[in-house]
Amino acid sequence: PAIVLFHVTIKPISVLSTNKDFKASPAQATQKCPTSAAPNAKNVKQMLLDWCKAKTEPYGGVDIHNFSSSWKDGIAFCALVHRFFPDAFEYSTLNPNKAKDNFQLAFSTAERLAGCPPLLDPEDLVRMKEPDWKCVYTYIQEFYRCLVEKGLVKTKKRA
Repeated sequence: PAIVLFHVTIKPISVLSTNKDFKASPAQATQKCPTSAAPNAKNVKQMLLDWCKAKTEPYGGVDIHNFSSSWKDGIAFCALVHRFFPDAFEYSTLNPNKAKDNFQLAFSTAERLAGCPPLLDPEDLVRMKEPDWKCVYTYIQEFYRCLVEKGLVKTKKRA
């Protein structure tokens, strides 16, 4: 089954008012945001995780179930990059005990072939018991965006 993700940019909105007497009308007070406007952050996160699972499913040694411990040895990053650039390196020679090398290989290949900036530092990642999920999630979002930009991942057009 195909997994389709949306690229959503959310800009913060700030409302500054010096009018302390402003009161919302009953209609404004009960107005709700449309639920179909955009997927919420939790759904986007789950869709991205599902996409990662689907793309790395054929790879041995990869079992993605979150954005932290599943990525700690660098093998999942390598599998995801290798899925889109299979001629870039020999996946079967990777060693899960050489996390730093795996991170470096994945990030340098993603930068060289997908134009994905190296947002994560292999040195930092190997110092942690497991990577911070927000860091991994941010990197995967950026990698996905770069793949979309290169036409390697198709997305649904939104009206």
